[in-house]
Amino acid sequence: MNNQSIIFQKLELFIKKFYTNELLKGIIFFVGLGLLYLIFTLFVEYFLWLKPFSRTILFYFFILIEFFLLFRYIIYPLLKLFKISKGIDYKDASNIIGNHFTDVSDKLTNFLQLTASQNKSELLLASIEQKSRTFQPIPFANAINFSSNKKYLPLAIIPILIFMVFYISGKEQILSQSFNRIVHYKQQFV
Repeated sequence: MNNQSIIFQKLELFIKKFYTNELLKGIIFFVGLGLLYLIFTLFVEYFLWLKPFSRTILFYFFILIEFFLLFRYIIYPLLKLFKISKGIDYKDASNIIGNHFTDVSDKLTNFLQLTASQNKSELLLASIEQKSRTFQPIPFANAINFSSNKKYLPLAIIPILIFMVFYISGKEQILSQSFNRIVHYKQQFV
């Protein structure tokens, strides 16, 4: 396997790690925002005791928001990860890598431009080979750091803690009654 194909494999690995990171962040957002919106919906119903029409609107609006969150934060990165939908290309990946590794910067973009060139002279091929050898020891995938998602964890942990507080305090009926009224939105409650 030549050095040039190794660089392209490393770029593919970087793109996969990029979208895996997006998916991880998306799962945190989906859980966090989804649970926060569920809590908000339950509190609105608990305090206002809405009529069936209002509960119907609340229920379908909740479903709509959850589908939006699912598509935006889970399905969208999955489509990009499995290349069903067009994601970032090598040029975009090289810009991200160049921002992380200062010694790579524009050299990787230049390498991609040289490999895309139609007229392959001996000098051009030698230049491509030399550049690909300089990139070989650089771990492009290290430009993505999964631990950067730790800052989003409170978004998912806070709603879980709110649910736990209700269940530990013995007040879970507040949530369960509201949930029951929202799910059975057509039924009249007294």
